[in-house]
Amino acid sequence: MAVVQCDFYSEALEMGTSITAVLPQETPSINPAAGPPADYPTLFLLHGLSDDHTMWLRRTSIERYVAPLGLAVVMPQAHRSYYTDEAHGNRYWTFLSEELPSIARRFFRLSCLREDTFVAGLSMGGYGAIKWALRQPDRFAAAASLSGALALAQRLEGNGAVGWDKPLWDKIFDSQPIVGTPDDVFWLLDKAPSFPHLPELYVSCGSEDALYGESLRFESAARERDIPLTVDFGPGAHTWDYWDGKIQDVLKWLPLRRPPTALTEH
Repeated sequence: MAVVQCDFYSEALEMGTSITAVLPQETPSINPAAGPPADYPTLFLLHGLSDDHTMWLRRTSIERYVAPLGLAVVMPQAHRSYYTDEAHGNRYWTFLSEELPSIARRFFRLSCLREDTFVAGLSMGGYGAIKWALRQPDRFAAAASLSGALALAQRLEGNGAVGWDKPLWDKIFDSQPIVGTPDDVFWLLDKAPSFPHLPELYVSCGSEDALYGESLRFESAARERDIPLTVDFGPGAHTWDYWDGKIQDVLKWLPLRRPPTALTEH
């Protein structure tokens, strides 16, 4: 595998930004069975509120986990944006949903096919992954949330921002309610059945996690709407020990349509 730290200028953000990418590497000198170059299936992997684009690589063994799968992983920098076009900040939703896939596919040999494209994330990134998949279901085959902040809109409704992080809430959403808007994943669930082919959805959260109730609520809402959902609930907290284990389960669950390529794990 190859690890690339990529710094570039973003038109959407009007500033320089960064991504970390883990890319398959054919090594015929070591493994003669390695196939010809291909456009790789891609997992867009989103970080949490207190993290950055390097954290998945630093705190898990994601490079080792994807090596036998022939799967590229693209991890963008989104700061504390909740993957949203901020009211008083930067256009992170536009960057994520429009600019990032286009730029990543120009820089690297990535498939542009829906069936080869996946998104996952933890905490804030779990919210971002589900929001992206439900707002643009024609772009993803599957989406996964680990310990996701899925009931953000409901948690912040009315005076819910008071005592949480009101300056951040003001910066992102201008203190306006987001229930019933495209930033509300429950509202997006209401719209989802009109799309004939939704991405496969996966939600995992530990029972000792403060966000556990939000994942349970999302599961109930999906079931009420007859939206298929894979859930993985059990012991665990809001920790990297939990996410390091569960990202391996997500990788096993992903509907990769190609058999693992003959890549070296070194």
